[in-house]
Parts: sequence; C-alpha cells; structure tokens
Amino acid sequence: MPQASDDTAFLRLGTRGSPLALAQAHLVRATLAAAHGIDPERIKIEVIRTTGDRIQDRPLSEAGGKGLFTKEIEDALLDRRIDIAVHSSKDLPTVLPDGLALAAFLPREDARDVFIGRAFPTLGGMPPGSTVGTVSLRRQAMLKRARPDLNVVVMRGNVETRLRKLDQGEADATLLALAGLKRLGLDHVATQVFSTEEFLPAVGQGAIGIEAREGDLRTLSLLAPINDAATAVALAAERAFLAVLDGSCRTPIGGHATLDGGTLRFRGLVLRPDGSEWFETAREGASSDAVALGADAGQELKSRAGPGFFDE
Repeated sequence: MPQASDDTAFLRLGTRGSPLALAQAHLVRATLAAAHGIDPERIKIEVIRTTGDRIQDRPLSEAGGKGLFTKEIEDALLDRRIDIAVHSSKDLPTVLPDGLALAAFLPREDARDVFIGRAFPTLGGMPPGSTVGTVSLRRQAMLKRARPDLNVVVMRGNVETRLRKLDQGEADATLLALAGLKRLGLDHVATQVFSTEEFLPAVGQGAIGIEAREGDLRTLSLLAPINDAATAVALAAERAFLAVLDGSCRTPIGGHATLDGGTLRFRGLVLRPDGSEWFETAREGASSDAVALGADAGQELKSRAGPGFFDE
C-alpha cells in the first residue's frame, strides 16, 4: 500500500511487521484519521524489526523476556524517527524508557484465551500424552495445572506460523489470544473459548497501547480523542500489579481488570512454571484507585508466594 512521504505525513507510526502488528497499526491509523478528518494515507506506517522478531531458535524467556518486541521501536521514538509506537500491551515492560509514556489505548478487544485443536476440539477431551504447543509460560503453567498428563512444548512464531505448525503435526493443539485471531479474521479456527476464570489472561491482553514521547504536546493532543478511558483504567491496575511482581516473560503471571461503571474488579494469579502450586487474589474498588488496587494485589501475592517461587 502506498505511504505518505515524510514531508506530508500527519504522524509517523512505528510497528512490528507481523500480520497482527500491521493489522493493529492500520486500526490505529484508521481511528486517528477518522478522529481528525484526514486521509489515512497521511499517517505513515514505519515497519521496524525487533530483537524478538529475529530470535527464532529459542524461547524468548531465555533471551531477556519482555521488551524484546519493543526496544527498537522505542529507540526510533526517542530518536524522533517516528511519532507514535503501536504495541500489543501484553508485550510492554512495566517500566518504560525515560521520556516515553503510554499515551492512549484503543477499546479493548476480547481478552480471553482460546484452544485450537485438530483431532480433539477441547482441552478436556485430549487423551493423556497429547501435545500442546505454546510459547507463553503463563499458558504452559496453566495447562500443566489443568492437565498434568499432557505434553506441553514450546511453539514459537506469529499466529499464522503457529497454525501452520499445528497443521504440520508439531502439536495436537495450541492456545492463542482470541483478540489477535479476531483482528486477523481468524477467530473461526478456535475450537474452545476459555472463560477468564478458567484461563486468566496475561496483563494487557487484548489491548492496543500507543506510546509517545512525554514532551511531544502535539502528538499527545492528537492521541487524546482516541484514548479509551475504561481500557486505560483497567491497564493501570494490571500493570501496577505486574510491576510489583517484577513480571517478565520468565514468570507465569495472569492479571485482568474490568470496569462496571465506577467500580473496578481485578483478579491476579501467580503460578509455578510446572503448574504445581499457585496463588490467586481479587480486588474491588473505585476506578480512581486502580493503581493502588493492582499494586496491593501484587504485594499480597508476592508475600504469599515468597522468594524463589518462580524457580522450577
């Protein structure tokens, strides 16, 4: 698709190059263009390859965890090569580089996990010894908790790659985020949708976060009309929870907040990587206390789990 030149760009948007990342970038571009009455082509999309995209030979948890899908994009933002960065919020570290901030969120898509099985359409229907592939340590731990009789293996790659690996017989089933499948028009491949009670989502799952420079007043003012306040409040609670636990791709953690009017409800979970032990908690309070509620939940689980909990 032709892009606007730098001279005529209304905004320059940075994103990863996977089909899902591009779908999310185009959604942000269309939303911004509609909000400001401009041609979407005036928002230039810059594809930036990240460390996480380059590493294909080992789990990301072994290569540094969170931040592997964001660093190069954030570098471009700090260097003023782009004006905004579009991320899957669950990929974002809890501490952003100095000078950057999460300036807006689009309305959250369905945050649930789904099961995709070929011969066996449900997790409960899989025979003992069946193989489930997933790259997420959270999903691995939850699978081992629910079905310790299954063989859980690492399956890397973008959504389409994982579905292809499933077709090639590398595993009998996999788990993915429903939000990503919906944005790619692939939600029909899900054979079972888990409730958030069954599989608590990752912090930020389903939410598109838009990062900008803190002092860039023009860009911040352009983002303000598209920010979804409910998603921002929910993510504030979830990210505060994760920050207390020092969560990364190396730690199986789930956290999910919802808003009902002015009331925020939050659930948090930590698991041992092998799924043998876990601790859960919940909070409910005013949406204005989102950060405090999330942080308090994190402190509780950190205390209950104790040091070394995430070690195999």
